Amino acid sequence: MLPVCTSVDVNTRIRVYISDARKFIEEAIEEFQKGTREGNVMAIRDAAEKAWNAVVQASNALVLKFMGKVPSSHWERRRLLRELERRNVKIAEYGFRDRYCARERNLHELVFYEGIIDIEDVEDELEKAKKYVDDVVKVIEST
Repeated sequence: MLPVCTSVDVNTRIRVYISDARKFIEEAIEEFQKGTREGNVMAIRDAAEKAWNAVVQASNALVLKFMGKVPSSHWERRRLLRELERRNVKIAEYGFRDRYCARERNLHELVFYEGIIDIEDVEDELEKAKKYVDDVVKVIEST
C-alpha cells in the first residue's frame, strides 16, 4: 500500500523544489561567469544545464501546487503547464509553458547538447531562467 501524501508533505515538496531551483540558478550564473572569464566552454554548457534544471524544478513546484502532481517527463510537464494555463487566467498571463519550452530549446538542447554558444545569448537565457523561477515563486506565494 502506498503512503498518502498530506498537504504538509506537498508543501514541503514545493519548498524543496523552489529551494533547488534557486540554488541551481545561482550556481548556473556563477559557473557561467567563471566559464566566460576562463574561456571554459564546458563550464558554460554546464551552466546552461543548471539553469535549465532550475526551470524544471520551478515548474514542478508550480504544477504540484496547482494540479496536485509532479510531472514524470518533459512532455508531461509541457502538457500540465498547458492545462494549468487553460484553467487559471492569472497563471496564463505569465506564459509559463511558452517560456518553459524556450528555455528547453535554448539552454538544454542548443547550448548543453549541441554546444552552440553565443555568450550574449546564454547570458540572456540565464536571466530569463532566473525570471522564470522568480515568477513561479511569486505565483506560489500569492496563493
